[in-house]
Amino acid sequence: MYPVYAVLFADSGLSPAEISSLFVIWSVTTFLLELPSGLWADVFSRRLLLVTAPLLAGAGFGLWAFVPSYPAFAAGFVLWGAGSALRSGALQALVYEGLEQVGAPEAYARLIGRSEAVSLLAVVAASGVAAPVLAVGGYRALGVASVVVCVLGAVAGWALPESRGGGDVEEEGAFAGVVREGWRQVREVPGVRGAVVLSVVLTGVTSLDEYVPLVVRSMGVAAVWVPLLVLVVTVGDAVGGWFAGRGAGRLPVVLGAGAVCLAAGSLGGSPAGLVLVAVAFGVFRWAMAAADARLQERISGGARATVTSLAGFGSEVVAVLAFAGWALGSRWAGAGVLLGAAAVPYAVVAVVLGVCGRRRGVHREL
Repeated sequence: MYPVYAVLFADSGLSPAEISSLFVIWSVTTFLLELPSGLWADVFSRRLLLVTAPLLAGAGFGLWAFVPSYPAFAAGFVLWGAGSALRSGALQALVYEGLEQVGAPEAYARLIGRSEAVSLLAVVAASGVAAPVLAVGGYRALGVASVVVCVLGAVAGWALPESRGGGDVEEEGAFAGVVREGWRQVREVPGVRGAVVLSVVLTGVTSLDEYVPLVVRSMGVAAVWVPLLVLVVTVGDAVGGWFAGRGAGRLPVVLGAGAVCLAAGSLGGSPAGLVLVAVAFGVFRWAMAAADARLQERISGGARATVTSLAGFGSEVVAVLAFAGWALGSRWAGAGVLLGAAAVPYAVVAVVLGVCGRRRGVHREL
């Protein structure tokens, strides 16, 4: 349903304002449930949340396909947003602690990065399959296929082993204990606080990839070629995720190089520059996996999912600010210039990481 749901809404008679209101409902639901879902994951079964999350989304897709109306669309977005929130934090915590249990926490960045890479390629595949399925069976066929895929996702979630590491919060088994422990770690442990900020900035700013099609179109490319050129960037993004977990010690240098590639590729105004943009987004995907791994390494106790969800919430806030900045900046600058300007926060992060790394090195020598 993902590639065509906006078309479904329009074909069902919704106005642009009504469609926009649905997106607002989606965003608000995710915002409101992001932090509570982290608490639930730390108090209850994380695997159960990962089973429930895709089933909620599937129920929403079923509503869209069989009861196409504004109330059904709104309910579907509430279900989808709730599912996304339930998965956020729970997945990272379950995977990291499972790897810790078998003595392989260093594999976390590689596994998370590769899961993101496969996810991106799955979106590409779904976009290609959606057209013929829609032509043959209409929106109901797409809805049924989407529900089936969500059920398979729930089965995959149930197959994940769950190993709770133990700790003070889990012994308390209460929301209040989780909140206190999570807040203590963010407030008192510099490593956790810095890792949260790093993850928030990298993930939040990277949300501007939603504007890549506009950048491609601004290069004078015919509309028919836009999807193929966007695919170049998507593939670069996926390649970065596939190679996550390697060379994390070079994060400042590689991130700085990615910022340069983004600026050069976006500001060049040529379709050939999209190769550099693809490299940049590959670097950012790799860096986000490294930042996520850094955060998981520094969290301790039973508030892992809560702290991770806090980072997810912060990323959503940064993303909203980035979207607002784009909307404001579009009054004076084109899409290429705006995406090129997004290289600035990446460059700043690279410099800060480099300086902090040198200071730690000096302290160790002293």
